Amino acid sequence: MLSQATTTLDFDTPGRGLLEITTPVARWVQSAGFRTGLLTLFIRHTSASLLVQENADPEVQADLERFFARLVPDGDPLFKHRDEGPDDMPAHVRSALTAVQLSIPLIDGRMSLGTWQGIYLWEHRKRPHRRQVVLHLMGS
Repeated sequence: MLSQATTTLDFDTPGRGLLEITTPVARWVQSAGFRTGLLTLFIRHTSASLLVQENADPEVQADLERFFARLVPDGDPLFKHRDEGPDDMPAHVRSALTAVQLSIPLIDGRMSLGTWQGIYLWEHRKRPHRRQVVLHLMGS
């Protein structure tokens, strides 16, 4: 029989950068008691995103930040929306270029992530924020 479970997890970000959230997500998945299914994660914000990325070498995260700093620089005169500062519109563009939703298969009660994969909340604003990630698990 197909079942569903949902929850919302809150995360405090230190400011711009990647925050690994694999462990709290895995704890919730384990507590739900499903053996197989599909986990969907959705971030409820327009200036942060989600991604699955390497969790072994921190240089990967630093390289991603450097790339996005070059691609979408803060204070770019192209952007008129600056209600919350020079990083406001660049944060929205970064979010639009990445993902606000992830789907991860559940096999034998565990997320089917690769050896070096982790789930990250990517904060695109410079100052700290409290972010909400909605988890939805469907399966048995």
